[in-house]
Amino acid sequence: MKITQKDVLYVAALANLELSEHEIAQFTADLDSILGHVEKLNELDTSRVEPMAQVLYGADETATLRADQVVTCFSQEQAVANAPESGAGQFKVPKVIER
Repeated sequence: MKITQKDVLYVAALANLELSEHEIAQFTADLDSILGHVEKLNELDTSRVEPMAQVLYGADETATLRADQVVTCFSQEQAVANAPESGAGQFKVPKVIER
């Protein structure tokens, strides 16, 4: 797959990033290289490989890390009691993304 500068600019716009010409060229090459590796991986025959439920935990599929326990939760009032600003039972935060 060939990544174009248009693709990089589209992704940058979605992430609200401003990129220099050097960064655009670098990300174009990097992303194209990454997708090239993924294409190579897709060529492998994995039809006889058993699916793994948990790749980082060597145990049975039904194994759990701890027993489930019912515990009492905070009420909305308790949860926002120490918030700098709250309203309607929710945290109020300043707007950080503007377009």
